[in-house]
Amino acid sequence: MKIYFVRHGETDWNKERRIQGQVDIPLNEFGRHLARETAKGLADVPFDVCFTSPLGRAKETALLILNGRDVPIIEDQRIKEMAFGVLEGKCCSKEGWEVPDSFQRFFDDPVHYEAPEGGENFREVQKRTGAFLDWLFHQEKYKDSTILVTTHGAAMAGLLNNLKKKPLSEYWGTGVHKNCGVTEVEVTEGKAVILSENKAYYDDVVKPW
Repeated sequence: MKIYFVRHGETDWNKERRIQGQVDIPLNEFGRHLARETAKGLADVPFDVCFTSPLGRAKETALLILNGRDVPIIEDQRIKEMAFGVLEGKCCSKEGWEVPDSFQRFFDDPVHYEAPEGGENFREVQKRTGAFLDWLFHQEKYKDSTILVTTHGAAMAGLLNNLKKKPLSEYWGTGVHKNCGVTEVEVTEGKAVILSENKAYYDDVVKPW
């Protein structure tokens, strides 16, 4: 099994550093451009199936990468973005900070981050993304498949945290992936090996988080 994990393309809320969470914000034109460039980079990858977050920005990223190919796209709630409840839509840039000071733990102290009302903590996202991986790795029908997975920044970090078998304190690993950053993973008899991580197939400059 070969899996290509991709974070969705840019949205206006990404650009404005607003907390998207599970609000269904669409890609902007630059985000679509990034997805189309990624499609060129992955044009020779023979995808058999795609799993996507049900949120539109991830689904559209999948559609643009697949570029009309006859590949089934399956929505899965377990790879949806982390929920931020009442803080969704708020700005969390240093210049426009609209959230409680304690939200800083989201960036630098995942263990002690407290979910806002209606939101999730890191352990919950770690658990559901891990459940998705465990399920996928044990699907006999996909054992020889090449799979596209389109997801989100915090959910992607959860997937990688599980793949690397790291503690919750190291949830962010190397940091939030770029929009349309691609991570290639090979799975053999339930054992995963990361072949490359957060690769960009475009030359554009995207400001990191």
